Amino acid sequence: MRSLKLFFLLVLLAAFAAIALSTTPSEEESFVDDNDDATEETSDIPWQESKETKSSLRGTMRFLAHKTRASVMTCDKYPRVCRAKGSPGPDCCKKKCVNVRTDKLNCGKCGKKCKYPEICCKGVCVNPMSNKKHCGGCNNKCKKGSACVYGMCSYA
Repeated sequence: MRSLKLFFLLVLLAAFAAIALSTTPSEEESFVDDNDDATEETSDIPWQESKETKSSLRGTMRFLAHKTRASVMTCDKYPRVCRAKGSPGPDCCKKKCVNVRTDKLNCGKCGKKCKYPEICCKGVCVNPMSNKKHCGGCNNKCKKGSACVYGMCSYA
């Protein structure tokens, strides 16, 4: 009976030791710093692998401290970001990449909004319900002699 108590006591001590070792930081982790002055001289696109700090955030919430490229790279500082593959557009308006030929909040130029029924076609606000050249959508021309009514050519 006495050896059984000793065995359980050793198991408890081992469990406490394992918990204590798992909660103490074993090594320091490095994360990206957003200070762009020192090492980036040749490129206008910062790569995160080039900078490190000496902060350590352990646990499950450390991903919140890691900044993504989207939060670091804005088109007002790095205009080439808008020309990259997968970008929403080649133009920069209010720190966002847009296409001023199709964006109804920046139609033709930054900040020019189209009215409620209008859409942006080739940088011009048009009403697709009544415009002959853009009937129902951009570049949908009606044939000669037909009218655009309710977004359809020759409705009646």
